[in-house]
Amino acid sequence: MISLSNITKSYKVGNHSLEVLKKINLEIGSGELVSIMGSSGSGKSTLLNLLGILDDYESGRYVLNDTLIQNLSEKKAAFYRNQFIGFVFQSFNLLSFKNAMENVALPLYYQKVSRKKRNKIALEYLEKVGLKEWAEHMPSEMSGGQKQRVSIARALISQPKIILADEPTGALDSKTSMEVMDIFKDVNQKGMTVLIVTHENDIADMTDRVIHLKDGSIVD
Repeated sequence: MISLSNITKSYKVGNHSLEVLKKINLEIGSGELVSIMGSSGSGKSTLLNLLGILDDYESGRYVLNDTLIQNLSEKKAAFYRNQFIGFVFQSFNLLSFKNAMENVALPLYYQKVSRKKRNKIALEYLEKVGLKEWAEHMPSEMSGGQKQRVSIARALISQPKIILADEPTGALDSKTSMEVMDIFKDVNQKGMTVLIVTHENDIADMTDRVIHLKDGSIVD
């Protein structure tokens, strides 16, 4: 599903260049449940942004589902993101002025699906995460765990090849974190590739494989 070969990434800091990713080589197979761990500044977020086609790399080669991801226009990058990837964020990133159903339906709006059809599908995905009765509620009326489940439903609705989750349990208590992980494990068992960035050992222990980053390199 994911193949990275000698990926490097640097950022300009004043007159200097800061190398954030150093010759990353990584293979993630279809249907794997993988976590990425590392201290602050290790390159986790940069790697996730690169995998999510939110940022480009300088050298190397990134192949996603047999498609070379390189030097894409913003339009082409958005197309591949929409086709391949579902995102889940620590901060939920829900639109405060839309209810749960409308938030979940948003990816289908960008796919030009009619309002009636996308809302119907959104209700089905809210039911999958146990929140169908909260469809008309606004994010401000929900707990952190409920908001995260809404964001997972939103990530799943376009039926992506892979879920990229950035610290998805970072703002949740331990019980709610386990409930969120149960959802990830369930969709993974049904064949979806799931990649989770986390700093929590108990979350990483629930994945099939743990990738450790340090100073921009994979160390384990």
